[in-house]
Amino acid sequence: MKKSMLIGSLALSMSVSSLALACDQHGKSGFLPENNLSIAVGDKMAGDMTEARFLEIVGRVESIYSPIIKNEFGATLYMNNDWKSTTVNASAQQYGTTWQVNMYGGLARHKLATDDGFMMVVCHELGHHIGGAPRYDRNTDWASNEGQADYFAGLKCMRRILQNDDNIAIVAGMSIDAEATKQCREVYKSESEVALCQRIAMAGKSLGSLLGSLGGNSRVNFDTPDKKVVRATNDNHPQAQCRLDTYFAGMLCDKSIDENVSMEDAITGTCIKKDGYAKGVRPLCWYKPGSNEI
Repeated sequence: MKKSMLIGSLALSMSVSSLALACDQHGKSGFLPENNLSIAVGDKMAGDMTEARFLEIVGRVESIYSPIIKNEFGATLYMNNDWKSTTVNASAQQYGTTWQVNMYGGLARHKLATDDGFMMVVCHELGHHIGGAPRYDRNTDWASNEGQADYFAGLKCMRRILQNDDNIAIVAGMSIDAEATKQCREVYKSESEVALCQRIAMAGKSLGSLLGSLGGNSRVNFDTPDKKVVRATNDNHPQAQCRLDTYFAGMLCDKSIDENVSMEDAITGTCIKKDGYAKGVRPLCWYKPGSNEI
């Protein structure tokens, strides 16, 4: 998420005058809504995440997207990986052509964050930089809004990173939600595609449960979609169920990962009802489609 603070070695290398120009002035919070959670290394509330896996997960995303950001956007991706931080959140900022993602150990150590769920958070933060429209403040801000960053995570980022894994073998050792499997099979035909869909769906479920637990209700499911219909696109954090719906919708949109989204046009590279898509469209619990989409 966007956040108005300077972190790590990058901050130390900037002058006071340059900070005033480079710091994002519109940041409101991180991946999660503001919270007082703190999970230190060795905390009894921590899961089994290790520093090595933390760095490996972030590194997988960085290795694939750093060249893309350099070649397609002329910017440098800077990953600020702070394993020792107790912060249960994540954030993103832009400093000119340096595009920063801040990943904190506190969030990675949360018991409800699986390895794939944590990777999806990295994808979400990356999505603020390149996730496409809609962006904050009616497309005047640099960052894709919350819902779009979630959608991008399932639509492009997770698929691109995990597509060459042996996903059939991986999901064979997982507990997969029956409704997620049903919907994956309605869209994808090959077993490898179905397995990838199942894996990303369960990454979203991990985050939906985590988000729901902060709101007092971790019972978010694939068969209980958010029925809210917004009157205008919501730039900020949707509710946990809506966010799970959005991760899953991204995965159910079978547009090629090579069909890029656009920072100006919300239709490019996405699934819309006007093109005949019944699945994979952005959920109405946060997104108000234009008349040219329905």
